[in-house]
Amino acid sequence: MIRTLIVDDDFRVAGVHAGFVEEVDGFAVVGTAHTAAEARARVRELAPDLILLDVYLPDESGLAVLPELQTDTIVLSAATDSASVAAAIRAGALNYLIKPFTTRQLAERLTSYARFRGLLAEDRALGQDDVDRAYRVLHDQDRTSAPKGQSTATSRLVSEQLCRAGRPLSAAEVAGELGMARATAQRYLTALAESGSVRMRLRYGATGRPEHEYRWSDA
Repeated sequence: MIRTLIVDDDFRVAGVHAGFVEEVDGFAVVGTAHTAAEARARVRELAPDLILLDVYLPDESGLAVLPELQTDTIVLSAATDSASVAAAIRAGALNYLIKPFTTRQLAERLTSYARFRGLLAEDRALGQDDVDRAYRVLHDQDRTSAPKGQSTATSRLVSEQLCRAGRPLSAAEVAGELGMARATAQRYLTALAESGSVRMRLRYGATGRPEHEYRWSDA
């Protein structure tokens, strides 16, 4: 099993990510941390194989602590500026996934990491072909979350609206908040539900037919 530590300032988000990781074969969450200081302590205590690291931590940037951890790391963050991405890569991050993301997106990156790790597990000399293959494997499943015919930017807006709400929303409510057609919101919500990022259930009113409501997955 690949022992995974999740570092995120929000305990709820950390729990969501833990749920995502536990769904991927070969991975186990051994702990969570919510500050840079706690991340350092957890790494010493737990010796994880992989860290899923946020940039925005309350006491120190995740980018500042990354070089100290000396552990394979994938950055999971809402930081989209080029300086943060470049700094993460320079500090040794193996991948960078922008929040919010789908279960599928994270699973694909974890699966690629597991294959990459397997290729380098043996203590042997590597040829250039071996090195090239390892780099390809690490990113060969990276892809966007939006299904064909949908905009990744719009999918992210819908996801962020659900995350901010912290409660179930109907397609009509999402559409109203984002200024889009209800049918459009419904398509994106359905795709997110199919990916596992969003949970769907029926909302029963006093009268009329029940409607679907959607909530960002909490596990």
